[in-house]
Amino acid sequence: MKSVSGDLIHTIKSLHFTSRTRITHLVTVGMVITPALMIWKGLMCITGTEAPIVVVLSGSMEPGFKRGDILFMHMNKDPVRVGEILSFTVDGHEIPIVHRVITVHEHHNTGEIEVLTKGDNNSYGDDFFLYAQDQMWLKQDHITGKVIGFLPYFGWATILLTEKPFVKYIVIGGLVLLVVFSKE
Repeated sequence: MKSVSGDLIHTIKSLHFTSRTRITHLVTVGMVITPALMIWKGLMCITGTEAPIVVVLSGSMEPGFKRGDILFMHMNKDPVRVGEILSFTVDGHEIPIVHRVITVHEHHNTGEIEVLTKGDNNSYGDDFFLYAQDQMWLKQDHITGKVIGFLPYFGWATILLTEKPFVKYIVIGGLVLLVVFSKE
């Protein structure tokens, strides 16, 4: 009887330690994720856009921006001008598109603008085919930011993780193993 209660106490102590270890690992993961989210939210506040950093996913803006480049975005009240490079979303597409403004129509009586864009490397005339059905122009609410800078090739990690899911699982699995087997 004494050994059974001793085994029970030992089992309870080991469960407590295991639960405590799990909680410690969860807190550690939280301490890694929280600063990243805080930095992203801070960038959103500073730049005035929901997407302050965008990765180029296609070659439509070559030679200026290549696939895998990281673009830094900013949104302000300055008027949109021909030649600027914008990030925009269209109805039915959740991934922003980054192309150059080729035409701007300003309605002076309402203050509204209509914008037509084109990818620098696209041989056809404009982006009309990218817009939602029966949409001929981008409105101000479609525009998510203006390009203010870029960092070449640093977005390839994002592209790799998005296009090759097995790489994502390997990276996440490695991080989990690192947290679980790290010494405190």
